[in-house]
Amino acid sequence: MLSVNHLDIRYGDKHLFKDLSIQVTDGKRIGLMGVNGAGKSTLLKIMAGVDECDDGVVSRSKYFSVAYLPQESNALLSGQTLYQEAENAFAELLELQKEVDSINEGLADIDPQAEEFFKMLDRQGEIQHRLEGSGIYTMRARIEKILLGLGFHQDDMDKPASSFSGGWIMRLMLARMLLAAPSLLLLDEPTNHLDLSSLTWVENFLRSYNGAMVIISHDRAFLDKVTTTTWELSLGKLSVYKGNYSYYEKEKVERKTIEKAAYDNQQAQIKQSMQFIQRFRAKSSKAKQVQSRVKQLEKMVLLEIGDEERQIRFSFPPAPDSGRDVLTVENLCKSFSGKEVFKNVSFQFQRGDKVAVVGVNGAGKSTLVKIIAGAIAADSGKVTPGHNVQLSYFGQHQAQELTPSLTALETLSLSVKDMPITRIRSLLGTFLFRGEEVDKKVSVLSGGEKSRLALAKMIASPANCMLLDEPTNHLDINSQEVLQEAMSQYDGFILVVSHNRYFLDSFVNKVVEVKDGHISVYEGNISDYLLKIEADEAKPKQAGKSEKLKAVQAAVKPEQPKTQRSKKEQRKQDAKKRQERNKKVGPWKKQAEEAEKKVENLEAQKIDLEAKMADPELYQDQVAWVATSTEYDECKHRLKRWYEKWEAAQEKMELLDG
Repeated sequence: MLSVNHLDIRYGDKHLFKDLSIQVTDGKRIGLMGVNGAGKSTLLKIMAGVDECDDGVVSRSKYFSVAYLPQESNALLSGQTLYQEAENAFAELLELQKEVDSINEGLADIDPQAEEFFKMLDRQGEIQHRLEGSGIYTMRARIEKILLGLGFHQDDMDKPASSFSGGWIMRLMLARMLLAAPSLLLLDEPTNHLDLSSLTWVENFLRSYNGAMVIISHDRAFLDKVTTTTWELSLGKLSVYKGNYSYYEKEKVERKTIEKAAYDNQQAQIKQSMQFIQRFRAKSSKAKQVQSRVKQLEKMVLLEIGDEERQIRFSFPPAPDSGRDVLTVENLCKSFSGKEVFKNVSFQFQRGDKVAVVGVNGAGKSTLVKIIAGAIAADSGKVTPGHNVQLSYFGQHQAQELTPSLTALETLSLSVKDMPITRIRSLLGTFLFRGEEVDKKVSVLSGGEKSRLALAKMIASPANCMLLDEPTNHLDINSQEVLQEAMSQYDGFILVVSHNRYFLDSFVNKVVEVKDGHISVYEGNISDYLLKIEADEAKPKQAGKSEKLKAVQAAVKPEQPKTQRSKKEQRKQDAKKRQERNKKVGPWKKQAEEAEKKVENLEAQKIDLEAKMADPELYQDQVAWVATSTEYDECKHRLKRWYEKWEAAQEKMELLDG
């Protein structure tokens, strides 16, 4: 177990953490939420021991190991190969293996009756016992399984690790952590450098992982599949939600509604008491009641409503009119250092198309977008924009390419010289750069702030053809949803590279897959594309099953027609069928009846609790309010579970009847 106790950090007037206390126990799967700048990464670093804090704030059990994956790689790699770097996850076990080998050799040279011989035997047994339970004997298979799952190839194993790009180094760091299998994984944006296939593999791996994990991610689909608890950092405080991201999103709205109702009720009571005090203060006959009201107010624990976190608000400017054909690509070819990226690629898109570009890392997605944007040249072929097409490009590393010495205001002013300063400030304001914040240097901005500034810079000039490469990296989920909505409303053409499925699904109508040097275009959104790929992969398997079935059917002689049964035999057969049906359906029927009774009881309990919570008197007793609120939450959760059991039993009965 790891715990953080009374963590308190303040920067000037801003409280990053206010007396924060949390615990992580075995098997917990936690998603850590909060807007950019809320302190998520800082909290993970403190838990990992990367950032220092006061003695006693962080404590962990003796055998509770922790591994931390940062957002960006700062690893210093030696000249080792990819496989050797991954093998370092087993460094301690490999040292033990060397020691036991040395002991085995040494035993041959020592007198079996000597005391040293028995000491070495004891040590040999101790090490052997630990090695047998460690999985070291399946080490190579595990290393290759995880590296291949993360997108590396078999022929990458002997390549120098330092020859890989930053994104692949992050995958290597993740591989080492997964191989080491610590008690607690602390993962800061682990999906940023993963393509769709690797992301799916990591999801499945983490779902079966035995240890605990705390994950910062802006991919809500990933969080929904992997996490079972959600922490929210907001204004220095941490709230716990006992469910995944979708549960947290719904529960947060309900909590705010209840919190607001309690606050309003208390304020109404305070107002009523103050009016009574003011009205009867001078009357001696009411002195006792007045004093009673004054004491009530003095003892009252005042409720507070949490301040709303600021959110970006923007929409893309109207797209200038263009011709019907926005983009035509003909026979495009590109190679790097003799390695072919793609060959003879051709496609055409029309006004209003919103296209997602997908493919494994290294397939050439970013290269394709850069060629279309004119950032790099193709070896051959051509890209032809349509009539009156105005391009706007957001590169994958656009946020990192901002000039560090410039302020946010200067950055935007230089990119749109004709825009009035008041309008520039207004645009920056929609991206949360307000007041003195517009004068902050790019060098001191967080990753999320840089991404917001780069987006503001891109949309400052009107365009009808937007090319975006990973625009959601470092944006929190709220900001992603605002960008998502803006893209849905945008009336121009969009070509976007992203691994964020939920983000893409709501607005794209076509998917371009870059694979093995070729381009395939699919109609529909990402979900449609994934279903199509899944169906295509299943066809060969299904064909094989069909052939086997035909062979079996051919080997079995057709059943001879039966003579007409007598009515008595028919009745016996029908009775037998009913008995068999009741035998199968009976347990499910019993479960459905039990669930129905539970639902009725819990519905009644929920109504009683809601009536109790509507009583303003309840909010005078904070302990009673918390207890009632907790009971209400538990009642809702139990009601939901029993509804699900009842529906499952009903579906099973219908299936058996069918």
